[in-house]
Amino acid sequence: MGYQAECTIRFDGKTAQGTASLETAELIFRGPFRLAVPLKDITTARARDGWLSLEFADRKAALRLDAAAAKWADRITNPASRLQKLGVKPGMVVVAVGIDDEVFLQEVRGQGAKVVIGTRGRAPAPSGRSADMLFYAADRREALSKLGSLSRRIKSNGAIWVIRPKGHPAISEAEVMAAGKLAGLVDVKVVSFSATHTAEKFVIPVAKR
Repeated sequence: MGYQAECTIRFDGKTAQGTASLETAELIFRGPFRLAVPLKDITTARARDGWLSLEFADRKAALRLDAAAAKWADRITNPASRLQKLGVKPGMVVVAVGIDDEVFLQEVRGQGAKVVIGTRGRAPAPSGRSADMLFYAADRREALSKLGSLSRRIKSNGAIWVIRPKGHPAISEAEVMAAGKLAGLVDVKVVSFSATHTAEKFVIPVAKR
Protein backbone atom coordinates (compact mmCIF):
# COMPACT_ATOMS: atom_id res chain seq x y z
CA MET A 1 0.00 0.00 0.00
CA GLY A 2 2.97 2.29 0.29
CA TYR A 3 2.36 3.17 3.93
CA GLN A 4 5.64 1.99 5.43
CA ALA A 5 8.79 4.07 5.53
CA GLU A 6 12.14 4.54 7.17
CA CYS A 7 11.91 7.80 9.07
CA THR A 8 13.07 10.06 11.87
CA ILE A 9 10.69 10.57 14.77
CA ARG A 10 10.50 13.30 17.39
CA PHE A 11 8.50 12.23 20.42
CA ASP A 12 8.61 13.05 24.14
CA GLY A 13 11.82 15.02 23.72
CA LYS A 14 13.54 12.14 21.92
CA THR A 15 14.74 11.90 18.32
CA ALA A 16 15.21 8.46 16.82
CA GLN A 17 15.51 6.55 13.57
CA GLY A 18 13.22 3.65 12.75
CA THR A 19 10.38 2.35 10.63
CA ALA A 20 6.86 3.73 10.60
CA SER A 21 3.82 1.82 9.34
CA LEU A 22 0.36 3.22 8.76
CA GLU A 23 -1.97 0.30 9.39
CA THR A 24 -5.73 0.00 9.09
CA ALA A 25 -6.41 1.12 12.64
CA GLU A 26 -3.15 2.53 13.97
CA LEU A 27 0.17 4.17 13.18
CA ILE A 28 3.16 2.23 14.49
CA PHE A 29 6.78 3.32 14.92
CA ARG A 30 9.45 0.70 15.56
CA GLY A 31 12.98 1.65 16.47
CA PRO A 32 14.85 2.21 19.74
CA PHE A 33 11.37 2.43 21.22
CA ARG A 34 7.93 1.45 19.98
CA LEU A 35 4.99 3.81 19.57
CA ALA A 36 1.50 2.68 18.52
CA VAL A 37 -1.16 5.36 18.05
CA PRO A 38 -4.77 4.35 17.27
CA LEU A 39 -5.96 6.41 14.30
CA LYS A 40 -9.20 7.18 16.12
CA ASP A 41 -7.18 9.01 18.80
CA ILE A 42 -5.39 11.32 16.35
CA THR A 43 -6.99 14.76 16.45
CA THR A 44 -4.53 16.50 14.13
CA ALA A 45 -2.44 15.19 11.24
CA ARG A 46 -0.61 17.88 9.29
CA ALA A 47 2.15 17.71 6.66
CA ARG A 48 4.70 20.51 6.31
CA ASP A 49 8.23 20.58 4.92
CA GLY A 50 8.40 16.79 4.80
CA TRP A 51 7.27 16.33 8.40
CA LEU A 52 4.04 14.66 9.51
CA SER A 53 2.92 16.32 12.73
CA LEU A 54 0.45 14.44 14.91
CA GLU A 55 -1.56 15.34 17.98
CA PHE A 56 -3.23 12.60 20.01
CA ALA A 57 -4.36 12.14 23.60
CA ASP A 58 -2.73 15.44 24.66
CA ARG A 59 0.59 14.33 23.17
CA LYS A 60 2.51 15.22 20.02
CA ALA A 61 4.82 13.42 17.62
CA ALA A 62 6.47 14.33 14.32
CA LEU A 63 7.75 11.94 11.66
CA ARG A 64 10.13 12.91 8.86
CA LEU A 65 8.55 11.26 5.79
CA ASP A 66 9.63 13.74 3.12
CA ALA A 67 7.35 13.54 0.03
CA ALA A 68 5.14 10.88 1.66
CA ALA A 69 4.12 13.14 4.55
CA ALA A 70 1.16 14.68 2.70
CA LYS A 71 -0.09 11.25 1.58
CA TRP A 72 0.01 9.93 5.14
CA ALA A 73 -1.76 13.00 6.50
CA ASP A 74 -4.54 12.60 3.95
CA ARG A 75 -4.87 8.89 4.74
CA ILE A 76 -5.24 9.67 8.46
CA THR A 77 -7.68 12.55 8.10
CA ASN A 78 -9.71 10.91 5.31
CA PRO A 79 -9.73 7.20 6.13
CA ALA A 80 -11.04 4.75 3.56
CA SER A 81 -14.46 3.28 4.17
CA ARG A 82 -14.91 -0.44 4.70
CA LEU A 83 -16.14 -0.93 1.14
CA GLN A 84 -13.22 1.06 -0.27
CA LYS A 85 -10.78 -1.17 1.61
CA LEU A 86 -12.58 -4.26 0.33
CA GLY A 87 -12.77 -2.92 -3.22
CA VAL A 88 -16.56 -3.20 -3.66
CA LYS A 89 -17.71 -1.07 -6.61
CA PRO A 90 -21.03 -0.24 -8.33
CA GLY A 91 -22.23 -2.87 -10.78
CA MET A 92 -20.33 -5.76 -9.19
CA VAL A 93 -21.95 -9.12 -8.53
CA VAL A 94 -21.22 -9.88 -4.87
CA VAL A 95 -21.95 -13.33 -3.45
CA ALA A 96 -22.30 -13.58 0.34
CA VAL A 97 -21.97 -17.05 1.85
CA GLY A 98 -22.76 -17.39 5.54
CA ILE A 99 -22.59 -13.62 6.08
CA ASP A 100 -25.12 -12.54 8.71
CA ASP A 101 -23.92 -8.93 9.01
CA GLU A 102 -26.98 -7.14 7.62
CA VAL A 103 -25.34 -3.72 8.01
CA PHE A 104 -22.53 -4.84 5.71
CA LEU A 105 -24.96 -6.28 3.16
CA GLN A 106 -26.91 -3.02 3.13
CA GLU A 107 -23.64 -1.12 2.60
CA VAL A 108 -22.88 -3.29 -0.42
CA ARG A 109 -26.35 -2.79 -1.88
CA GLY A 110 -26.08 0.93 -1.23
CA GLN A 111 -22.85 0.96 -3.23
CA GLY A 112 -24.81 -0.22 -6.27
CA ALA A 113 -23.57 -3.81 -6.28
CA LYS A 114 -25.85 -6.82 -6.78
CA VAL A 115 -25.91 -9.04 -3.70
CA VAL A 116 -26.57 -12.77 -4.04
CA ILE A 117 -27.07 -14.64 -0.76
CA GLY A 118 -25.85 -18.20 -0.32
CA THR A 119 -25.88 -20.74 2.50
CA ARG A 120 -22.72 -21.56 4.40
CA GLY A 121 -20.24 -23.45 2.24
CA ARG A 122 -22.36 -23.25 -0.89
CA ALA A 123 -22.41 -20.41 -3.41
CA PRO A 124 -25.82 -19.85 -5.03
CA ALA A 125 -26.84 -18.80 -8.52
CA PRO A 126 -25.82 -17.02 -10.67
CA SER A 127 -23.94 -20.11 -11.83
CA GLY A 128 -20.46 -20.38 -13.27
CA ARG A 129 -17.66 -17.90 -12.77
CA SER A 130 -19.89 -14.87 -12.47
CA ALA A 131 -19.05 -13.35 -9.08
CA ASP A 132 -16.76 -10.34 -8.96
CA MET A 133 -16.37 -10.91 -5.22
CA LEU A 134 -17.38 -13.68 -2.88
CA PHE A 135 -17.50 -13.08 0.87
CA TYR A 136 -17.28 -16.27 2.90
CA ALA A 137 -17.77 -16.43 6.66
CA ALA A 138 -15.52 -19.05 8.26
CA ASP A 139 -15.77 -19.29 12.02
CA ARG A 140 -13.85 -22.56 12.37
CA ARG A 141 -10.98 -24.24 10.52
CA GLU A 142 -13.21 -27.03 9.15
CA ALA A 143 -15.11 -24.46 7.06
CA LEU A 144 -11.96 -23.73 5.05
CA SER A 145 -12.29 -26.99 3.10
CA LYS A 146 -14.97 -25.26 0.99
CA LEU A 147 -12.56 -22.73 -0.52
CA GLY A 148 -11.75 -24.91 -3.52
CA SER A 149 -15.36 -25.24 -4.61
CA LEU A 150 -16.15 -21.62 -3.84
CA SER A 151 -13.22 -20.45 -5.97
CA ARG A 152 -14.97 -21.89 -9.01
CA ARG A 153 -17.74 -19.32 -8.63
CA ILE A 154 -15.62 -16.18 -9.03
CA LYS A 155 -14.52 -14.57 -12.28
CA SER A 156 -10.95 -15.17 -13.36
CA ASN A 157 -10.07 -11.71 -12.07
CA GLY A 158 -12.46 -11.93 -9.12
CA ALA A 159 -11.71 -12.39 -5.44
CA ILE A 160 -12.74 -14.35 -2.37
CA TRP A 161 -12.74 -12.63 1.00
CA VAL A 162 -12.61 -15.01 3.96
CA ILE A 163 -14.21 -13.38 7.00
CA ARG A 164 -13.00 -14.91 10.28
CA PRO A 165 -13.25 -13.92 13.97
CA LYS A 166 -10.20 -12.11 15.31
CA GLY A 167 -7.95 -13.92 17.75
CA HIS A 168 -10.18 -17.00 18.00
CA PRO A 169 -8.60 -20.40 18.67
CA ALA A 170 -11.08 -22.15 16.33
CA ILE A 171 -9.43 -20.61 13.27
CA SER A 172 -6.13 -18.81 12.75
CA GLU A 173 -4.61 -16.59 10.09
CA ALA A 174 -2.02 -19.26 9.28
CA GLU A 175 -4.78 -21.83 8.73
CA VAL A 176 -6.69 -19.50 6.42
CA MET A 177 -3.55 -18.79 4.38
CA ALA A 178 -2.69 -22.48 4.12
CA ALA A 179 -6.23 -23.38 3.02
CA GLY A 180 -6.20 -20.69 0.35
CA LYS A 181 -2.93 -22.02 -1.03
CA LEU A 182 -4.29 -25.58 -1.01
CA ALA A 183 -7.30 -24.33 -3.01
CA GLY A 184 -4.92 -22.90 -5.63
CA LEU A 185 -5.41 -19.30 -4.57
CA VAL A 186 -3.03 -16.49 -3.69
CA ASP A 187 -3.48 -14.29 -0.61
CA VAL A 188 -3.04 -10.63 -1.48
CA LYS A 189 -4.54 -8.51 1.28
CA VAL A 190 -5.73 -8.45 4.89
CA VAL A 191 -8.04 -5.78 6.31
CA SER A 192 -10.08 -5.25 9.44
CA PHE A 193 -13.68 -6.18 8.55
CA SER A 194 -15.14 -5.08 11.88
CA ALA A 195 -14.25 -4.77 15.53
CA THR A 196 -14.58 -8.54 15.85
CA HIS A 197 -13.65 -9.93 12.42
CA THR A 198 -10.78 -9.89 9.94
CA ALA A 199 -11.07 -10.18 6.15
CA GLU A 200 -8.41 -11.98 4.08
CA LYS A 201 -8.45 -11.66 0.30
CA PHE A 202 -7.60 -14.43 -2.14
CA VAL A 203 -7.39 -14.36 -5.94
CA ILE A 204 -6.69 -16.81 -8.75
CA PRO A 205 -2.99 -16.73 -9.77
CA VAL A 206 -2.42 -14.69 -12.94
CA ALA A 207 -0.93 -17.69 -14.70
CA LYS A 208 -4.17 -19.65 -14.24
CA ARG A 209 -6.65 -16.98 -15.34
